[in-house]
Amino acid sequence: MTAIPETNDPRAAQRLAWARAALDDPQASLDRASTDAGFRSYWRSSGSGVARIVMDSPPDKEDVRPWLRLRDLLEAGEVRVPQVLARNVEAGFLLLEDLGPWTYLQTVNSGNADEMFDAALDQLLNLQQIPPPADLPTCDAAMLARELHLFDDWFCGRHLGLELTPSERDTLEACYHFLIESALAQPQVLVHRDFMPRNLMPVKGGPAVLDFQDAVRGPIAYDVVSLYKDAFLSWPEAQVGEWLDHYHARADACGLPVPDHARFRRDADLIGVQRHLKVIGIFARLYHRDGKLHYLGDVSRFFGYLAAVMPRYPELAGLAHLINTRVLPTYTRMKPGSGA
Repeated sequence: MTAIPETNDPRAAQRLAWARAALDDPQASLDRASTDAGFRSYWRSSGSGVARIVMDSPPDKEDVRPWLRLRDLLEAGEVRVPQVLARNVEAGFLLLEDLGPWTYLQTVNSGNADEMFDAALDQLLNLQQIPPPADLPTCDAAMLARELHLFDDWFCGRHLGLELTPSERDTLEACYHFLIESALAQPQVLVHRDFMPRNLMPVKGGPAVLDFQDAVRGPIAYDVVSLYKDAFLSWPEAQVGEWLDHYHARADACGLPVPDHARFRRDADLIGVQRHLKVIGIFARLYHRDGKLHYLGDVSRFFGYLAAVMPRYPELAGLAHLINTRVLPTYTRMKPGSGA
């Protein structure tokens, strides 16, 4: 067998050795295919056989078993997910089918968006009709609060260096309480939590759904808002409204527990605000804690989403005032991507 190339990275050597054995190809090599915001990485094989993807999930950082469990659950519910061809769960390696180099993020555009997003809804509606396992985590008040506090802890505090006054903290807590109560009042279904273009692969029988390992039981409007108000791709507000209406009609026809149209649009707005604040905080955390620098470049997109929704709800007036008078002025004075 061909010797493994020398490397100062023991994990890389282990990954290549496992891949060659799984592929039965001693000449195979691996090239970076993609990374995600967690600790997993993905590698595309090249060699004598068909290209495959190696998922590397270091077991001390990212247990692969939740991914496998949710993959099997989704497949049983007729959701298109990657096929697993070989596995070493203890080492954290999976051999997957190669779904190609492009996600929805690179392929969706104004000319094909209606068709592609309708195909995405096929998968989402199948996912939402799967009964959540009894032991699946629930998107409860504690989880929602932890996520919301990423905004004031990591973005306002760590990134901007803002010291919020007691009054400002009270204002945030009141707004957070309003958002949490709204989320808990929604019908609860299986929620992917990152059902967005970057996690959808345009393949036959798909799109294939990726990055589902953090699924929970949670608000029905969460995933569809994630799809249309993406972290890396924006659409006109009127177009998003039409797509939300289309989803509502399709979900109702499937027998999903969507509320009436007006209530659903309110639910979508408010769970969107919760997610936008969470993601702003996560992007700051990825920058400062994990050294992933590029995410902060998309923070402005989420402030745009917030600006479009907050004026509709008097309960969010305090949040809007804080963002407009303290957060955004400080943020705009900073050089993009700089630390605070």
